[in-house]
Amino acid sequence: MQRKERKLTPMSESPSSLAVSTSLTRHDVFISFRGEDTRDNFISHLYAALQRKNIEAYIDYRLLRGEEISPALLSAIEESKIYVLVFSHNYASSTWCLNELTKILECKKRFGRDVIPVFYNVDPSTIRKQEERYKESFDEHEQHFKHDMDKVQGWKDALTEAAGLSGWDSKVTRSFYMLHALSR
Repeated sequence: MQRKERKLTPMSESPSSLAVSTSLTRHDVFISFRGEDTRDNFISHLYAALQRKNIEAYIDYRLLRGEEISPALLSAIEESKIYVLVFSHNYASSTWCLNELTKILECKKRFGRDVIPVFYNVDPSTIRKQEERYKESFDEHEQHFKHDMDKVQGWKDALTEAAGLSGWDSKVTRSFYMLHALSR
């Protein structure tokens, strides 16, 4: 696999503070998803379609429930050109997914990379407003992370931001068209 260099965009609000360094990219696409909701259906089809088009997609199949996000996974996120966030019913119940999301949005800002949300059987406004199952998940996170409410608020903010990005809603857009557009 060939590695490519990419210039960074400004890292702060100040126009005078430009970061002029490079970041190597190894993956065309990093896919963030909640496995129990999408691994054996949508994700397997998306991954296969990308592979057929010779698009290098990163999916970590070795993740165990409750594990902390690993340095290798953080590197994979940093080394990806595009991010696909597959929001599903239980996405917010996973602290792993929320940590990935936070890192992905950080890389979006830092490197100017594209983030494409896919709303898989969940309404974008449910995510933006953290309603229904998303609210239940955050009620649980607030109990578990009483000592670190800044982290929980960061996850909420990240979900609101990501759900506001232009993407695909599976209730509106047929998967075929979304897969075709991604693999062009």
